[in-house]
Amino acid sequence: MQSETGGSKKVTLRGLQFLLVLVGLFIAGYLSYLKLAAAPAVCVEAGPFNCNVVLNSQYSELVGVPIAWLGFGVYALIGLVMLLERKLAFLAQYGSLIVFGIGLFAWLFSMWLVYVQFVLLEALCPWCLSHEANFTILFLTIAYRTYREMLAADG
Repeated sequence: MQSETGGSKKVTLRGLQFLLVLVGLFIAGYLSYLKLAAAPAVCVEAGPFNCNVVLNSQYSELVGVPIAWLGFGVYALIGLVMLLERKLAFLAQYGSLIVFGIGLFAWLFSMWLVYVQFVLLEALCPWCLSHEANFTILFLTIAYRTYREMLAADG
């Protein structure tokens, strides 16, 4: 990719993570809107795909809080820590580990939600699966970045 000055622009791992956070905020934001407005999802309704079954199941909330809101909060928190880790000494030192911990918990929870869709509900939501795929990629980049930072600290 060429910049206006003729030099090349490099896509960084951190930049990719911010992009994945933005995509996640969009998806979780849409799913949150559906919960707030009690609106039907724009969804493929064929074969195993049935968003309304997934989005209105007993598994769509955790202690009364919609899962979509929790997803939005996780993306926002990860993005906020990443934004502040170059500005606050504490986050400069521990930010990647904090993001890794949040990411690990959220990714494991997302994988449980995939299990719920395939096995317990036998219904799939493309929006939910998009979130889970996006978060998996984000978590892999978080894990790799944390690993690289730990290697650099040892070396």
